[in-house]
Amino acid sequence: MAKQLPHTLLLRHALFCSLFFTQILAKSTTYNVVDFGADPTGLKDSTLAFLGAWSNACGSWRPACIQVPPGQFLLGTATRFGGPCNNKVISISMGGATLVGPSDYRAIGEALHWLTFDQVSGVRIHGGVLDARGGSLWACKSSGQPCPIGAITLGITNSNNVVVTGLTSINSQLFHMIISGCNNVKVHGVKIMAPGNSPNTDGIHVQFSSDITILNPRIRTGDDCVSVGPGTKNLWVEDIACGPGHGISIGSLGWGMNEDGVTNVTVRTATFSKTMNGFRIKSWGRPSNGFVNNVHFEHAFMSDVQNPIVIDQHYCPYYTGCPQMASGIRISDISYKDIHGTSATQVAMKFDCSLKHPCRRLRLEDVNLTYKNQVPQASCRNAGGTAFGTVQPESCF
Repeated sequence: MAKQLPHTLLLRHALFCSLFFTQILAKSTTYNVVDFGADPTGLKDSTLAFLGAWSNACGSWRPACIQVPPGQFLLGTATRFGGPCNNKVISISMGGATLVGPSDYRAIGEALHWLTFDQVSGVRIHGGVLDARGGSLWACKSSGQPCPIGAITLGITNSNNVVVTGLTSINSQLFHMIISGCNNVKVHGVKIMAPGNSPNTDGIHVQFSSDITILNPRIRTGDDCVSVGPGTKNLWVEDIACGPGHGISIGSLGWGMNEDGVTNVTVRTATFSKTMNGFRIKSWGRPSNGFVNNVHFEHAFMSDVQNPIVIDQHYCPYYTGCPQMASGIRISDISYKDIHGTSATQVAMKFDCSLKHPCRRLRLEDVNLTYKNQVPQASCRNAGGTAFGTVQPESCF
């Protein structure tokens, strides 16, 4: 028998749903996953119970709230919460709850995602912890043995008007969160944690999506804190803390000939601590019709960052089988403003652009980076732009 939950905690969940729907002046229908057989002790798989609650909420013609009470819930298989739904307001309240993945990484290791919200509109996810228990898969990969690639913890795909607030993701097998094929997604106050040596555990990846806002994330992981893929338009990232990790990256781009571009990206107010990179744009050295333009990096502090500012159009992470051709990605109108702090390497700014399509209209303004209390260096190849105000290291444009 499930342990009875304290009245105050149940009231908190009910209050969240009630207040949410009061704001939109609609009467809601509430579904508690425990009523569908979910086990808050984590001893029994609760996947079917969660899907049952989702099926009812999605099928409701009125706004719906799914309550996940405090406890630990095992979701042992790849799970899709799919639409289209009959209503466009579904709130999922998970404050105090932890969803855990299977102990055997192979159970979801070949799936694209562990948890997916696909073809939905108006979904709000609030609170909770997602623990994919990826450590055993990382160990497999480090051993050199054949292993599955791993599952992304949370996929938001082909969806519109989604809000994620106060969610924590830990120990993902692969990426923690991906936003793909979406419009108008807001992510606020998420925490993402994995060891600095965990492979390919990107924090938040965005691709083929528009009007995406990411506010106040705190990300410590083994790969990019935020990565931006092809087809991203109108992305705003603000007040981000990143480290350990590989920084904030646009790319890698240009692997395919026909590739959607990246445009209108702003990252404002960022702190990087002992990361591999700060702001990075990377593309493969091969033909492509893709592009990156209208990108603004503003108000950042770097603490012991290996590559604070870098454009790498000869990206080849393992240095084997590199294409060794000119990148077709056209990079233009990139600005760096109010960037301060320390570089862990002597070259603090590196612009290694395409011979065929040089970087155009790069802009540096109020950049002050040091290396071991000395002035670092800047390196340019096929890059053109302008510098304003104090710029250290001196611009190489």
